[in-house]
Amino acid sequence: MNTRRVTGWLGFFGVAAALAWLPEFFSPGEDPESVEVTVNTPVKSARHGEQAVRVKAAPIKDLSPAGDLFAAKTWKAAPTLASVTEIAVNPAPVAQAPSLPPLPFQFVGKLHDRSDLQVFLQSGEKIYVVRNGDVIDDTWKITGISDLELSLVYLPLHLSQTLSVGSTQ
Repeated sequence: MNTRRVTGWLGFFGVAAALAWLPEFFSPGEDPESVEVTVNTPVKSARHGEQAVRVKAAPIKDLSPAGDLFAAKTWKAAPTLASVTEIAVNPAPVAQAPSLPPLPFQFVGKLHDRSDLQVFLQSGEKIYVVRNGDVIDDTWKITGISDLELSLVYLPLHLSQTLSVGSTQ
């Protein structure tokens, strides 16, 4: 059985090789670039019996690639030169109206003495004990103290603010 299979394969490859080399033996003198191809195309005519007409086609052209097959190519776009555009500069900047800074103080507590009311304020690490009319760091002046709020005036702009120092409960 094994020899039959080997013999069958050898026969198959032998026939395939003969079919591959057979056309070269019948046309040894032809140049492959000058081979003309004939095409049979059906043509309709007055008679039904005429079917084929021989037409000579153009010779086969050289299909080898032109140029360097291994040339360096990149996907990056070609760099473009930057263009300079001039923009007019506004010589007079718009001056903003000075605004009131946020209060730098936090309410810590208050002490109601018989004669006056004292409030304890904290700014960073410093603790201030203030009464009505006091000035803090030459910037803030205490204008009024009530049970619910403390009124301050920012001296550089003469604008007032309030700070909550108690609740209604």
